[in-house]
Amino acid sequence: MELKTERLILRDLLMTDLENIHELHSLPETDQYNTLGIPETIEITKQLVSEWISYRDELPRRKFIFCVEKFDKEFIGVIGINIGKPVYRNAEIWFKLHSKYWNQGFATEIVNRILHFGFTDLKLHRMEAGCAVGNIASKRVLEKVGMIKEGQRRKILPIRGHWMDNFEFAILETDFYETKLN
Repeated sequence: MELKTERLILRDLLMTDLENIHELHSLPETDQYNTLGIPETIEITKQLVSEWISYRDELPRRKFIFCVEKFDKEFIGVIGINIGKPVYRNAEIWFKLHSKYWNQGFATEIVNRILHFGFTDLKLHRMEAGCAVGNIASKRVLEKVGMIKEGQRRKILPIRGHWMDNFEFAILETDFYETKLN
């Protein structure tokens, strides 16, 4: 599967993306607010990527993990959408970009594209995302795409041996289409 934005391609992950994903997960600055932690070996990353790739075989497909790259195939990061129970028509989204692409609008661009995919193609009603309270950049991205902060969960994120609070954001399909029409 492949989705496009003005500057980027979001495509299904391949095992050939392993080295780029391992580098992304090994950067201290991209791990600062991430619960995965820095992988000790590329084998640990390979297990994760294998799991992500296996989601494509599930029927119905409940998880989509995309490699994000520029049109010249330069790796930017990853973004995912995890669909909840069908009756709720909801999903959670997450993203992680290489730090050399921060502050260039790429995160906002890919989150907007995933929201469009979720509401238009997957016919979702609600999409959610969370970010550590200290992750101001991700908080700004979620606000820019029209997500509303609904609350704060206390001490829920295990990050480097400490429990951190998490902001909870959401957007409804009606909110999404209203912001796109205005």
